[in-house]
Parts: sequence; structure tokens; C-alpha cells
Amino acid sequence: MEFRTSENQQLIAQTVRDFASRSIRPHFMEWDETQEFPVPVFKQLGELGLMGVLVPENYGGAGLGYFEYYTAITEIAKVCGSIGLSVAAHNSLCTGHIMQFGNEEQKQKYLPKLATAEFIGAWGLTEANTGSDAMRMQCVAKQDGDHWVINGTKNWITHGRSGDVAVVLARTGELLDSKGITAFIVERGTPGFKAGKKENKLGMRASETAELIFEDCRIHKSQILGQVGDGFVQAMKILDGGRISIAALSVGIAKGAFEAALKYSQERQQFGKPIFEFQAISFKLADMASQIEAAELLTLQAADMKNRGQKMTRQSAFAKYYASEVAVRVSTEAVQIFGGYGYTKDFPVEKFYRDSKLCTIGEGTSEIQKLVIARELLK
Repeated sequence: MEFRTSENQQLIAQTVRDFASRSIRPHFMEWDETQEFPVPVFKQLGELGLMGVLVPENYGGAGLGYFEYYTAITEIAKVCGSIGLSVAAHNSLCTGHIMQFGNEEQKQKYLPKLATAEFIGAWGLTEANTGSDAMRMQCVAKQDGDHWVINGTKNWITHGRSGDVAVVLARTGELLDSKGITAFIVERGTPGFKAGKKENKLGMRASETAELIFEDCRIHKSQILGQVGDGFVQAMKILDGGRISIAALSVGIAKGAFEAALKYSQERQQFGKPIFEFQAISFKLADMASQIEAAELLTLQAADMKNRGQKMTRQSAFAKYYASEVAVRVSTEAVQIFGGYGYTKDFPVEKFYRDSKLCTIGEGTSEIQKLVIARELLK
């Protein structure tokens, strides 16, 4: 494995840092309070190539690899988890699905718009009663000549309201049949397709999460990704890559919380000296730094394997599981180091603390990651 930082990564890190300090840092608490999904920020990120990091240049993307993608997500998440989450979901899920499984016509039609953020992308797998248990989905598509008619609801969908295009998984076969689910590309404005309730969340509040509602929504067969019945297998492959982005998001949140706590520990004085000089605090920071380093290496290992085209189901599950739990632990300790101030919205650590929890839930809970890892152990 070769994890030496490339010039591309250094350039992206600096570009993202500059952008985040100029366009995200001054506003992130206001967006969090008002739950505003700041679409103009994503349009600007599109201009920088960060909404199509992995999309080949001939489709209008940046044409970069997973190390550069990891760098972009972590640098954004160090400032705001919500923006990092939305960039990750747009790149890995919607754009990634069309890039990996779309035909040439579909790629030409959608990838240039997604890569530049002319279109914001959504991805619909989860339903109210089928989170981890995706094969029991109730959203159904029935064939009617050259069209398919979709009925049902998707829940917890990032960009459910603001997304211009969604990749939607619907049941086209029998319940519990892994070949009974199909992926469709559905554009906003299609009759019978609308957004429902927007969720009022603990954290990640500037990353929009909402329902997708389908009522006799007619989709032409040309909007199917791959073949009828391929959807579930496609979704599992997309989530393998998506786990790298959630691991990157987790590392970014953990680093943001850690850096704030380290800085504060050198400024805050108690009993006549900086609190960093108390072993209780310095040992906390040592533990936090060690865990972040391990999470980063696990994530880069999965990214390296993805770049090489190797199967990395186990490695991406390792990375997502460990990094997300580290984000929660590190941000919890950061609040503790800040003491009473950590519990207020005047300091950033309470937001890292709230945002971190999503990382252990979204794109496969920690429990599901352990299930994936356990199954992989027997192979």
C-alpha cells in the first residue's frame, strides 16, 4: 500500500480548506440552526470539481481516485459534517450508481450535470419499515408496456426535496428475492413523483433528509439502470464504495473535534497552568489521536483497494465501522475537554458531537458492518 500524499491530494486539501474557511465556516452554525440546505454552496463545489471527483473527465468530472475523494470529504467534514455528508451522498450514491451501472446514453445525459452540480443527486433505497432489511421493500414498480409505474415511499433520503435527479430502488419481483429489485433514474418534475416530510434531525441539520413519494409515477424503460432485477446487487456494490465516503466523513469530524480540543487544552488555564499539562487531559488527547490515526489508515486501505479495482467489502466495512465509532468517541471526549463551554453552541465541539452519531447509522449501521465483517470472516 502506498499512502504517501500526492500533489493532487495536497492541492485538493488546500483548495477545500480555502473554500471551507471562506464559504462554509462563517455560516455553518446558522445553517444548522435553521436547517437550511445551502444549494449555492454545492453549485460552487461543483465549479471546483468536488461534486464529480470520481467522474471521468470525458463526462465533465475531475477524473480522480479515491485518495483524492477521501481528502476532499475529510477536509470539508473538519469544518461541517452536514456539507461533507451531502457531498459524499451526491458523489458516492446517485452519481456513483449512474457512473458504475448506467449505459452510455444515461452517462452522457446525467453525469456532466451531476459532476458540475447543475443537478443535485439523491439515492432512494431506505423505507420506513425497511432500513437494514432492504429486501422487504414495499415500493413497487409494475410494467405497463414500455413504461414502469412506481408506487410507494422512500424515507431518510439525502436531498429528497432539493435533488434534481434520484436513483430509486423499487421492487419489480417477489418479496425477499435479491433479483426482484430494479434501479430507476427518476427526474424531479416527473408526474407522480414528489417530496414528502423533511426530517428534523439531531445533527447533520444542513444536509437535507426527506421522503420521496411515488403515486402512479410512470418511468420509461430507458430509465432503468442495468437490467430489470439487477438493483439489489447494484445497491450493495454502491454501498461498498459509499462506506469509504462515510468513513472519510467520520475521520473528518473526528479530526475537527480533536483539533478544536487540542487548541483549547493549550489555551484554557486551571490551577495556574494549561489543562493540557494535566495527565487526565493529555492522555485523552493521546487516545483520540491514536484512534484517528487508526481510522484514517483503515479508510485509506479500503480506498487503495477500491482504486486498484480489488474486492474490498471487508475493508470498507472495517473502515466505516471503526471510523464512525471513533468519530463519536472523539467528539464526546472533545466536549468533555471543553467542559461547560463544550455544551454550548458558542464552540464547535457540540456540533461535531451531534453530527458524529449519524456516521454510525447511515449507509449501514455499526451492527450491519459487524454482520458484513463476520460473514467475510467465514469466506
